[in-house]
Amino acid sequence: MNDSYEAATHETGTPEAAKREVEVVVIGAGQAGLAAAYHLRRTGFEPERDFVVLDHSPGPGGAWQFRWPSLTYGRVHGMHALPGMELTGADPARPSAEVVGEYFAAYERTFGLRVRRPVDVRAVREGADRRLLVETSAGAWSTRALINATGTWDRPFWPRYRGQETFRGRQLHTARYAGPEEFDGQRVLVVGGGASGTQHLLEIAPYAAATTWVTRRPPVFREGPFDEDAGRAAVALVEERVRQGLPPKSVVSVTGLPLNDAIRAGLESGVLDRQPMFERITPEGAEWSDGRRVAADVILWATGFRAAIDHLRPLRLREAGGGIRVEGTRAVTDPRIHLVGYGPSASTIGANRAGRAAVRDIRRLLAEREPVAA
Repeated sequence: MNDSYEAATHETGTPEAAKREVEVVVIGAGQAGLAAAYHLRRTGFEPERDFVVLDHSPGPGGAWQFRWPSLTYGRVHGMHALPGMELTGADPARPSAEVVGEYFAAYERTFGLRVRRPVDVRAVREGADRRLLVETSAGAWSTRALINATGTWDRPFWPRYRGQETFRGRQLHTARYAGPEEFDGQRVLVVGGGASGTQHLLEIAPYAAATTWVTRRPPVFREGPFDEDAGRAAVALVEERVRQGLPPKSVVSVTGLPLNDAIRAGLESGVLDRQPMFERITPEGAEWSDGRRVAADVILWATGFRAAIDHLRPLRLREAGGGIRVEGTRAVTDPRIHLVGYGPSASTIGANRAGRAAVRDIRRLLAEREPVAA
């Protein structure tokens, strides 16, 4: 860091010398962030001059680059292509992290999106002249609008249970899952009733000495096709939560788990023998209120993720319910802020649509104030 960088200091603690002005800052370069950047580019915004994309990950691929090696591309469900460029010819036997990472990298090159990485966004706060100040590890940007596309991968949710700190075995969240081989010969307690809980449990069971599946509520399995009408209804339920300012839930939480061949086999074999939530964790495992105990070497928390939005805290966007109230993609209390990949747009196809909608609204907002340079 040079002397001129440290010398001039903004009242917020951000060096003035490092501050650059753009029309839009996009935070995050996963599916939602790249979709938004694509629509900015195709509607006349130039990368670096008019907008900048900041990504804290080491390389292209969003959260996909951190998926476990045994999750091959052929086992991925619901991967929707980015706008303007299909993903074709991928080997289904290759790890999804490699396939999607290479696809995202090619996408960035094809459309000249010039993603800056690794850049950690530390805070977004009110700046001068109705602008927002985005403070990062690479300096600061002053912007007229912000597209937040940070997803959830960086905020794995760890619930707290009595006795958790006494457990002598290993505890890990599915965010750090590296594959089933690491559980070879171990007794594994899997906590969580979502898609990740069942997927990991079915994958681990052939390697583990024993598995136990625990959920807070009985799992709901969905039979029959999940058609477009059902999808819209599920998204509408998630969308209603964010309209009310409540923390978003996943679409799976309102649709239930698809009763596919793998799930049926797991139910028939007894691997998916769901147990109610334990009362406490012991040094050797877990204990229920009736005194029953299960020994475990590993507790795998398949307990989901929360939206990574702590950097927005200075803007005071959170409602009393704990979430940010959103209409479409726009934060209700601040039309300069758009959240894509948040709540109802957390799927790959939803992220594409949200990116387009956010850019449309931002163009309208900026045009109302002053013309945007072509």
